[in-house]
Amino acid sequence: MPAEPFGDRARFDARDKVLGRTRFSADVSLPGMLYAMVVPARIARGKLTELSVEAAMAVRGVVRVLTAADFGKPAPPPPGARGLGAAPATPTIVAEIPYRGAPIAMVVAESIEAAIEGAEAIAARYAEAPSFAATITSLGGERQPIEPTVAGDAAAAMQRAATVVEVEYECPAQHHNPIELLSTVAVWSGGRLTIYESAQGAQVVKANVAKALAIDPAIIDVKSFYVGGGFGQKGTAQRQAPLVARAAMLIGRPVKLVMPRGQVFHNASFRPRSRHRIKIGADAAGRMIAVEYDADHQQSRTGQFPPDYHESQPQMYGIPNYRGTAANVRIDTQGPGYMRAPFPHPASFAFEGAVDELAYKLGKDPVAFRLAHDATTDPITGHPLSSRFLNECIAEGARRFGWDRRRAAPGSMVQPDGTLVGIGVGCGAYPALTSANIARLRVGADGTTRLSLSAHEMGQGIRTVIAAALLRALDIDGERLSLEIGDTAMTPQHLTAGSWGTASALPAVEAVAEKLKAAMAELLAGRAVPGNLHRQLAAIRRPFVEVEVSTLAPGQDAAALQGLRGYGYALAGPDYPRFTTFSYIAHFAEVHVEPRTRRIRVPRVVSVADCGRVISPRTAASQVRGGVVWGIGSALREETEVDPRFGGWFNNDLADYVVPVNADVGEIEVAFIDRPDPLLNTIGAKGLGEVSLAGASGAIANAVFHATGKRIRRMPIRIEHLL
Repeated sequence: MPAEPFGDRARFDARDKVLGRTRFSADVSLPGMLYAMVVPARIARGKLTELSVEAAMAVRGVVRVLTAADFGKPAPPPPGARGLGAAPATPTIVAEIPYRGAPIAMVVAESIEAAIEGAEAIAARYAEAPSFAATITSLGGERQPIEPTVAGDAAAAMQRAATVVEVEYECPAQHHNPIELLSTVAVWSGGRLTIYESAQGAQVVKANVAKALAIDPAIIDVKSFYVGGGFGQKGTAQRQAPLVARAAMLIGRPVKLVMPRGQVFHNASFRPRSRHRIKIGADAAGRMIAVEYDADHQQSRTGQFPPDYHESQPQMYGIPNYRGTAANVRIDTQGPGYMRAPFPHPASFAFEGAVDELAYKLGKDPVAFRLAHDATTDPITGHPLSSRFLNECIAEGARRFGWDRRRAAPGSMVQPDGTLVGIGVGCGAYPALTSANIARLRVGADGTTRLSLSAHEMGQGIRTVIAAALLRALDIDGERLSLEIGDTAMTPQHLTAGSWGTASALPAVEAVAEKLKAAMAELLAGRAVPGNLHRQLAAIRRPFVEVEVSTLAPGQDAAALQGLRGYGYALAGPDYPRFTTFSYIAHFAEVHVEPRTRRIRVPRVVSVADCGRVISPRTAASQVRGGVVWGIGSALREETEVDPRFGGWFNNDLADYVVPVNADVGEIEVAFIDRPDPLLNTIGAKGLGEVSLAGASGAIANAVFHATGKRIRRMPIRIEHLL
C-alpha cells in the first residue's frame, strides 16, 4: 500500500508567531542581565598599540571593559575532529588587526545605553600597516589554487569542438541581512555555561566557545529554539559568542549582546566576490562535450571557506569532459562564508549564462538545447544519479510559462509603449546532503508528547515537517506536541544548513515513531485498548513511554555518531557509496525594460523543482518563492561595496544595501515534480531551500539579454549597463 500522504498542514508555529509568543535569542531577558557592546578597530590592517578604558569606566552603569588581556590562548581542535569540528576557534579580542571592524574591546554595562556610551568613550592608538589589499584586484592579494575537479580530458575534447564560447562572469560580495541580528546571551552559574544564541548550529557554537576559551565542552549548553533568519550566516561559528561567554564568566552575571548591523557587516561571514572564466565546447551536432571552468573568490588571510564552485555544475548536463580549477585570493577582510546556495548560485549565474550564449551561437532554442543534455551519471565519480528530473522541471516550466510564445530574436518583443520584453531560462542543482541524527520521543498518559532531535528552525518550516511526519505516524494529540530542537542539553544538535534538514530529520522521526509503536505493542501485549496513545497509556496505568533511536546517512557507520556526539559534524553526500544525489530546479523569468529609464522589472517567474518527495507543500512553496525573490535581488539590486581607501564596507546598513521590496516582485508560480528519490532515505526527500535560488539570477540575466540584445556578465545588472 502507498504511504499515507503528509498533507498540507498549517505551519506548526504560525499561531505563536502571529501572537508574539515565539522567543528568539535576541528576546531573552534574565534577572540581573548586563548588556554588551563591541568596540571596532578603525584601521584596515595593523596592530593596536594603546587602549585607554578610563573614560569608558567612568560612564555611569559601565561594569567592565574586556580587552585582549582577558583572553588566553585558544585550545586546538581535539584529535580526530572532522569537518567544522576541526576548524580553529574564531579569534576573540586580539591586538593584531586583520581587517577594519575587528573587535578591540567589549564594554559591559547595566543598560544598553551605558554600553554604547562606554564603547564610544574608548580611545585607541594603532600602528598601521604600510598597505593593505581591499579587493581581489588590489596589490598584495595572494592567489592560492585548490585541487582541480576533473572528468575525462577537457583539453583534448576542446580541441575537437566545432563551436566554442569563452566568457568571464563576475558576482559581487553580498551580505545576508537576516532581520534578527547576531545575538548572544550567556549565563555562568553553578560551574555551567548556558548560551542562548541565534544559530543554525547550536553544537557548532558549543564547540567554538569551548575551543576559543579553552574550556570543557561538557559544561556548555547552547540553546537556539528559533532563529530570525540565518541563510548560512548563522551556520558557521561567528566571533561574538566567546566574547559574551567570557564576560559572563568573569562578572558572574548574565550578559547579552545584540550586534548592530554595521558591526555585523564587518565581522560576520558574507558571500565573497567571485570571478568565473568559462569555456564550453560543442561538437558538430551541437552537443556540449567539454568544459574548462576557472573560478576564484576573495578570502581573508586565514579564512577556510573553500572556492567549491564545481560542486554542482558537472552534474547538470552530462558533459563528459570537465576541468574545474579554483583559487582563494587572500586579502585584508574578515572571513567569507556560506550564504544561501553558496557556490551553485554564483556558479549557475555564470554557467547558465555561458550555456545560453552557446545556444544562441549554435542557433538553438535555449530550452530545447538544455533538454538535449539529459544525464544519468555523475561524470566526476562515475556513479549513477539516484534521481534527476531536471528535464521534467524544464518541460513543465516551459509549458506553464508559455515558452512557445517567445520570439527567438533578441529585442524582438516590444510592447506598444516601447517597453522591451525578455524571456529567459536558468537552471540549477544542489548537492543532496544528509547527516546522522539522534531522536528521543516521550509520549505521556497526560496527553503530552515531547520529541527531541537534531534540527534548527530558521523560518524554513522544519518544525512543521517534523510535526507532519510524527502526526502521520502516531495517534497523538498534536495540540500538546512539544518539539525540542536546537538545544544541546536535550540531544546533540548537528548544524542545520545546506538543505539537509528535512532529509536528515525525517528518517529519525519515522524510526523513533516505529520504535515507540513497538514499545506500545509490547506494553499492550495483544490487548485491544481504545483511544489514542495517551488514552491507552492511561488505561494500562503507565505514566509515559520513552524511546530513543539513532539514524545514519547512506554509507555512514558508528564514527558518524561519534562525530555528532562530539563536535557536531556528521555529514554525508552528495557522493554516496553507490550513487550520487542532487536536487534540481528550472526557472523561467519575464523581464520588462522601460524604454527611456531602462529600469528592469520582473513581472513573472515560473519555477519548477525536483526536490524528491514534497513533505509540506505550504512551506516548500514558500522556500522557492523566497529563493526567487533572492534571485531578483541578487540579479538587480544587491552588492556590498568595499571602501578601497580605508577598508571595510561602504553600504553597511539596510538604508544603503538595496534589497527587493514588494514593488520589485511580481507573480511567482511554483510547482514540484514530487517524485521520491529511491535511494537517499526512506521518505524519498531531497533538499529544497538552497536549490531554490540556484539559476534564478541566471534566468533573469538571460531574459535581459533577450529583451535588449546586451549580454551583461556581472551582477547586479543596473540601469547604467543598459543605457
